[in-house]
Amino acid sequence: MPVVNVSAAEEYQKYINADKTTVALFAADWAEQCGQVNDALEELAKITGEKLQFISLNAEQFPEISMKHQIEAVPTVIFFAKGSAVDRVDGVDIAAISAKSKKLAESASSAAATGQTLEERLKALINTAPLMIFMKGDRNGPRCGFSKQLIGIVNETNLPYETFDILGDEEVRQGLKTYSDWPTYPQVYVKGELIGGLDIIKELLANNELESTLKG
Repeated sequence: MPVVNVSAAEEYQKYINADKTTVALFAADWAEQCGQVNDALEELAKITGEKLQFISLNAEQFPEISMKHQIEAVPTVIFFAKGSAVDRVDGVDIAAISAKSKKLAESASSAAATGQTLEERLKALINTAPLMIFMKGDRNGPRCGFSKQLIGIVNETNLPYETFDILGDEEVRQGLKTYSDWPTYPQVYVKGELIGGLDIIKELLANNELESTLKG
């Protein structure tokens, strides 16, 4: 599917809210660099097949949308999953746009290959181990301060646990927020049940209830 030039706000909303991940180029006719990025998206559309959809819109014709997504310069590429902006590339960085597009396409392929619904996949993931942590990075390389603190606390218990890097799977990252009604990460699960995030873990530690809670 080639890059679709969007000319109406309703059309834009239809694309970004679709089940398929959307790669949206915010462009302007006067900026030559936008043509380079559009050409790159056309090539990516051929490579990724039906896994992603690509659109282009004139940022100046959609001021409210551009303001909402803080478009300060063109070209800007934003990646949408079911209505939510999940990633972006500002400027002419073809390598980054390509890498992010291919990663999202791979995520779509893996979900399709298993034949699982997202809910089934999330349920399987949270039951991967009796103590399961969804975080940015992994136990050996946390990639945010909250995740690092959490791993430090859990390691002190010497209990076995597994981690899942949400940065590597945008569908899981967004889906788990809704599935568990918990908007932030890290998230800690014991025997498939959500315990909470860093604040809850700190509270359990302060009350000397952490180890017993994590053992389930």
